[in-house]
Amino acid sequence: MKSSILTVTILFIAVVFSSAKNNPAQDALKLSIERGKKVYDNTCLACHQVNGSGVPGMNPPLKKTKWVLGDKKVLINIVLKGLDQEIEVNDETYSNVMPAFAHLSDQEIADVLTYVRNSFGNKASQVTEAEVKKLRDK
Repeated sequence: MKSSILTVTILFIAVVFSSAKNNPAQDALKLSIERGKKVYDNTCLACHQVNGSGVPGMNPPLKKTKWVLGDKKVLINIVLKGLDQEIEVNDETYSNVMPAFAHLSDQEIADVLTYVRNSFGNKASQVTEAEVKKLRDK
C-alpha cells in the first residue's frame, strides 16, 4: 500500500514538473514579440498607431488584414523595400508612401513583423531572421 502511494505521489510530481517546463518554441515566440514591440514603438507606431489602427486615408491598419496575416514574403518585402503604390485595405484605399526599413537588422524585422502578426487581434506564425535574410539577399 505504501509503495502504491509513493508511486502515485512520484508520478504526480513528475507530471507537475514536466507540464511546468517551458515550450522552447513558445519561449522563442514570446521573446520575439517582446523585442518586436520595442521596434514597433520606435519605428512603426507614429504611422500605424499604438493600437495598429493606422490613420484613415493615410496609413493602413495592421489589424486582421491580408497584408499582415497573408504571405509573410509580401510583408517582409514591404518592410525591406517600402511601398509606393496604392493599396486597398478593408475596402479603403491608401496611397501614402511607406519608406523602406532595410536599415533594420534581419532580427529586428523578423521581431517587429512577428509582433504585428500577433498583436492587434492578429494571430499568425512567427517571422524568422532566416526568412528575412533570404529575401534581403535576393
